[in-house]
Amino acid sequence: MSDQIKITIDGESIEVPKGTTILQAARMIGKNYPPAMCYYTPLKNTGGKCRVCLVKVAQASEANPRPMPKLVASCLTQAEHGMVVENESSPEVLEARNGVVEFLLINHPLDCPVCDQAGECDLQNLSFEHGRSETRYEEGRREFDKIDIGPFIQLHMTRCILCYRCVYLADQLTEKRVHGVINRGDVSEISTYIQNAIENDFSGNIIDVCPVGALTDKTYRFKQRVWFSKPFDAHRDCPKCTGKSVLWMKGQDIIRITSRKDKFGEVIDFICNECRFDHKEPHHWVIEGPRDMGEESVISANKYELPVVSPAVNVDAKFVSE
Repeated sequence: MSDQIKITIDGESIEVPKGTTILQAARMIGKNYPPAMCYYTPLKNTGGKCRVCLVKVAQASEANPRPMPKLVASCLTQAEHGMVVENESSPEVLEARNGVVEFLLINHPLDCPVCDQAGECDLQNLSFEHGRSETRYEEGRREFDKIDIGPFIQLHMTRCILCYRCVYLADQLTEKRVHGVINRGDVSEISTYIQNAIENDFSGNIIDVCPVGALTDKTYRFKQRVWFSKPFDAHRDCPKCTGKSVLWMKGQDIIRITSRKDKFGEVIDFICNECRFDHKEPHHWVIEGPRDMGEESVISANKYELPVVSPAVNVDAKFVSE
């Protein structure tokens, strides 16, 4: 019996291995895949919390051609042979997605003009596509004080959407997790127990996995808008991690260092705090070249690469944004 199954999403068919979820299959097709605010491929057991990836299963399988009675979370629902899925082709799915985004924004402050995550924020992109131009919510929003949860990280709980990514990362990447979700219901919040500090060698990665501006890099706060920075792929020899990073340059200065992410916004290789915070001199790194951020990213605006038109021209491709 073949280990491959066939699934159709918005009229596009693809064969995928058994055990593949609908979201993973949609990403393999490569266009118009469902968004995801909590699911994160490198982290186990993520997904099912934000509900923005809901899709309609018009045919459960070849053996069971009946539709599923409700919309399902594509990040958790496994594909079946002969399954037919409607994503953006379904008005019901789009209406539900708009509603979920409206709920996510109920307590989210309008901090985009001052938030360091602006320009690379998943919620910002999601609300641009599925959000309303004005809120219908009349009650007060949840409010929290800013908290320093370590020497390098500041928590803005007012921006948090409780995706749990940072909690799963601390569980799976570090030896001892000291933060989590405390309380329940509308008073749930990310916090450390009795204000413990997060000080492990890989704590900075919770900044990279946060889909909003709730966890920010204290060394980068208010230094520059991300679309004015120039990102470069670089690496260094590191005994703790792969050393493969992205350097964010302002002129000749490194103002921020992050992990490399794939086209789905997920970290490829987690980096240690030493690479992230302690090596901000260009001579500490082997700079490989400009980072391709993708055409849809605002970070790519007004940037292009100068091609090397002749082998005799001994210069590398570089960003031009002035």
